[in-house]
Amino acid sequence: MNAPRTIIVTGASSGIGAHCARALKAEGWRVFAT
Repeated sequence: MNAPRTIIVTGASSGIGAHCARALKAEGWRVFAT
């Protein structure tokens, strides 16, 4: 079993940052959003 990949997304409250955070989460990433 592989550990989930982890990413930090800044500017995730709106716009492209929010979209990226949601898309990465849907792809199985572990997302930390600020």
